[in-house]
Amino acid sequence: MKIRLFITFILLSLTGNLWAQGLPALERIEPMFWWAGMKNPKLQLIVHGKGIAQSSVVLAYPGVKLAAVHKVDNPNYLFLDLLISPSAKAGAFTINFKKASGNLSYRYELKQRDRSPNRAQGVTSKDLIYLLMPDRFSNGDPSNDVVASMRETTLNRDSMYYRHGGDLQGIINHLDYLKDLGATAIWLTPEIENDEPHASYHGYAVTDHYKVDPRYGTNALYKELVDKAHAMGLKIVKDLVHNHVGTEHWFIKDMPMKSWVHQWPQYTQSNFRDAAVMDPHASAADRKVMQDGWFDHSMADLNESNPYVQNYLTQNHIWWVEYAGVDGFRLDTYPYNDPAYMADWARKVKAEFPRLSIFGETLVWSVANQAYFTQSNTVNRGFDTQLPGVTDSQIKDAIAEALNGKEGWTDGVNRLYSVLAQDFLYQDATRNTVFLDNHDMSRFLSIVGDDFTKFKSGMAMLLTMRGVPQLYYGDEILMKNLSDPDGKVRLDFPGGWPGDKADKFTAQGRTEKENEAFNYIRTLANYRKTSTALQTGKLMQFIPQNGVYAYFRYDAQQTIMVIYNSTDKETTANTSRYSERTTGFNSATNIITGRQLSNFTQLTIPAKTTLVFELRR
Repeated sequence: MKIRLFITFILLSLTGNLWAQGLPALERIEPMFWWAGMKNPKLQLIVHGKGIAQSSVVLAYPGVKLAAVHKVDNPNYLFLDLLISPSAKAGAFTINFKKASGNLSYRYELKQRDRSPNRAQGVTSKDLIYLLMPDRFSNGDPSNDVVASMRETTLNRDSMYYRHGGDLQGIINHLDYLKDLGATAIWLTPEIENDEPHASYHGYAVTDHYKVDPRYGTNALYKELVDKAHAMGLKIVKDLVHNHVGTEHWFIKDMPMKSWVHQWPQYTQSNFRDAAVMDPHASAADRKVMQDGWFDHSMADLNESNPYVQNYLTQNHIWWVEYAGVDGFRLDTYPYNDPAYMADWARKVKAEFPRLSIFGETLVWSVANQAYFTQSNTVNRGFDTQLPGVTDSQIKDAIAEALNGKEGWTDGVNRLYSVLAQDFLYQDATRNTVFLDNHDMSRFLSIVGDDFTKFKSGMAMLLTMRGVPQLYYGDEILMKNLSDPDGKVRLDFPGGWPGDKADKFTAQGRTEKENEAFNYIRTLANYRKTSTALQTGKLMQFIPQNGVYAYFRYDAQQTIMVIYNSTDKETTANTSRYSERTTGFNSATNIITGRQLSNFTQLTIPAKTTLVFELRR
């Protein structure tokens, strides 16, 4: 009997949570640990366990004060406000929960902050972001393909709506491929747990904010991915969803309070009309439906005006940066969030990590609508959003129009000119992320009708445009498909799975045309790594004439000329039109071919072709 009791004591001690007979187990405390030396001394712990609100709470640790204990609607919750003094040292202490039937204790730890210089270093216009979906990129560990304890246990690569088995180890295995391509940052669609019954592979229906989905790996493996990426000169962008969570989330299944999510008399979906947020004539009802309506039946809309929800989300995001050292955040569905909270969120995150980059998803219909959400655009708002940049869907649409459209006053290539002319609406347009496609839309090759010349032209614009360029996985090997209910824009990367017929991660596995596309992008991307003009230089554009459009990226060290023939026929352009930027240069080097032109006053440009030159004196 004594031996059995001793073994039981040891097992309970290893869990870090001890409970007396008759008191239910503590289910969780989040954040499960924190750090000494954070800028914000306030920390709010969410405590979940059956009947935990019946307990009194005691803790004692130098520099840590229990400032308040909040009971809420649900007796299974307590919220503990801690004040952590700057003098508090890293170490562990016990939080005791006492009630008549027995005591429960939790061993809480304050860790030492990691001050390594390559953590939270920011993603800027010097970078090229490679966007991938972990489930569809590469399966590096088949043993985690199916996790029996999770709600979805079907693995079917023949269906776009089931899981395919890609994981974090698969990404780690191909970091060298991304480095060779010229990428400098990797954006993963959310890798945290999505334990929904079906079609949750995309990651945008989180069910546990503090846990990597076990079908992708573990928290430790995610940190290992970040560390290995950093060692190779690659950065990591973490994808966040403030607006909603999966309906199977543990705190939705047992909500702390009714106001934790936006409640409606009956299911109400967002109207998805971002204009209602900024429209000075908007109906309050329309604005409410836009921001408080649910994204989907399976995605509960969080009430971000609730201070407990605010603290939970903000602390979780700070926790992931400090834990793993990620370099930037992409914010999903930005216009649907509570504006005042998002501004407060950004201030608190920036206070802890001044170099961390942040950009918000704004798939809207005008430049003004995009700019409205960005930093320092305070018109009709009364506060600064603190959002440095957005996903620049207007540039995306303008490049597609420049490649596919017929020239008009604001059509065809003039659309691109006009969109860039509105950069005055931003505090700094170079903080915007520019892209040609992503996981929610048609792939770029299909947008341009499988036209390889247009494809290369668009890629040239992407990699020479102002802002932070982002490439969608597989575009470099000519993956295609239009956005449709079949979800084929999210096909697996060929070669990422054992037994794939071809391995597109290698030159030997790619076709001649795929290698041409890969090498074209690789040449520009790697050139961009050392080009000060393309990274941080100014942009000057000239009004298109006769279908020819030119812009320049330049600084004191370098001048790059990008010129595009939008017509269906070869044309000759007289570069005297651009003397404002070309005077003093006597030769030009084609970045793709390496060919040097001793006389570039007359340029012959094939139809739908973009040429990129470095000008030389």
